[in-house]
Amino acid sequence: MGGDVASTGEDQEQQQEDHRAKRSHHCPHCEEIFPVISKLKKHQKIHTGETLYSCTDCGKRFTTPAPLKVHQRTHKGEKPYSCSDCGKSFSQLRHLKQHERIHTGEKPYSCSDCGANFSQLGHLKRHQGIHKGEKPYSCSDCRKSFSLSSYLKQHERIHRGEKPYFCSDCGKCFITSIVLKVHRRTHTGERPYFCSDCGKGFTTSFELKVHQRTHTGEKPYSCSDCGKGFTTSSELKVHQRTHTGEKPYSCSDCGKCFTASGQLKVHQRTHTGEKPYSCSDCGKSFSQLHHLKQHERIHTGEKPYSCSDCGANFSQLVHLKSHQAIHKGEKPYSCSDCRKSFSQLGYLKRHQGIHKGEKPYSCSDCRKSFSLSSYLKQHERIHRGEKPYFCSDCGKSFSQSSHLKQHERIHTGEKPYSCSDCGKCFTQSSELKVHQRTHTGEKPYFCSDCGASFSQSGHLKQHERIHTGEKPYSCSDCRKSFSQMGQLKRHQGIHNGQ
Repeated sequence: MGGDVASTGEDQEQQQEDHRAKRSHHCPHCEEIFPVISKLKKHQKIHTGETLYSCTDCGKRFTTPAPLKVHQRTHKGEKPYSCSDCGKSFSQLRHLKQHERIHTGEKPYSCSDCGANFSQLGHLKRHQGIHKGEKPYSCSDCRKSFSLSSYLKQHERIHRGEKPYFCSDCGKCFITSIVLKVHRRTHTGERPYFCSDCGKGFTTSFELKVHQRTHTGEKPYSCSDCGKGFTTSSELKVHQRTHTGEKPYSCSDCGKCFTASGQLKVHQRTHTGEKPYSCSDCGKSFSQLHHLKQHERIHTGEKPYSCSDCGANFSQLVHLKSHQAIHKGEKPYSCSDCRKSFSQLGYLKRHQGIHKGEKPYSCSDCRKSFSLSSYLKQHERIHRGEKPYFCSDCGKSFSQSSHLKQHERIHTGEKPYSCSDCGKCFTQSSELKVHQRTHTGEKPYFCSDCGASFSQSGHLKQHERIHTGEKPYSCSDCRKSFSQMGQLKRHQGIHNGQ
């Protein structure tokens, strides 16, 4: 009896399978399966080339009138389906439904292999290809294989140079509609993906995913050479070039090579003079975004980098590191010519210019030459009268950030440079250097006329006036002249009755 029941169950399963088979219609061209014959017939028109409905605007052809109707909305700009949450409009109902899942968080498509959930069926299918490893669609040009025919179609456009999706705002063209969709957000400012930790918005789900790793600390991509971890595969790829020495991006102007395309893009601005980042406070422009952000701290007074030894604050990390070298006494960079050591590589390079005598940067106003472009930039501010660095305490302005830094010590009372012989402190390293000569007896400045030596260049300059007879300081009351400012001040006491 039991056997008859089992047999009956098996017969029912077989009947259902036969019924499903009868309802399954296979395409003889590509083996795709359809539940009804009408859908198969529509599909076969793709292979036969039979198209009955054409778009009068662009000539694109369709097998049925419904997709033509939807397509024509791209020309008309018609978007009849609106999201009740954010008001965004769509040309197709299914696009609206997909979008609404961003707000609801609904992910109705589950992977049977690992349980991962997805908001769109297409995303699930792409994911399942990872488990199956199936790539049945091959490119006839380069033999690259793909898991979906749609991926192959997108890829083939690269070979044909075809970019059928146009941005109506700027005219830029794209290979796929999804890339166009993401691009349009640069015009609309739309950022539909929000971080649940900090609320920051992003234009793509991938950007959000990468950002979330800043909160979790996740670095899933590791370098096989040194073990360093990275949040994205592209960061790892660029890093690996430090090991291989590969620099695939070349400048067409000067031939200089770079490991990343972003580095090349920034470099090319040195040739074009392009400075796309402007300060909203003073209008000054910069070639790099992080340079603008550093500059903006001059206006805001923000100093986010603090010294753990003395509590001093700095607007830039590099300034903090320079300062910390004072406490540590570290000078890891040595000059190969004179063995003098420096706390920063930049200081060493500037020093080496003394030995080389190289001054490749010339001022267009006075033709004065400099060993570094930064020196030229600082010098040019003299001609322009530009003083972009402001003291937040008294409002005094300076042409160089280092001058502002030195000035600020007047307000803070900071004297970070200490004499190892007597413990006296100074606000500037140059002041300490001059002071140390009182202990060493060093007098490196010599008079070419009489051979007298001095510990400071200013003292030599004053002495030389004895030989030249120069008296640059004049009394405004009686026009009498003096070789030193101190002498003038003493003289003025006569007029003041002091």
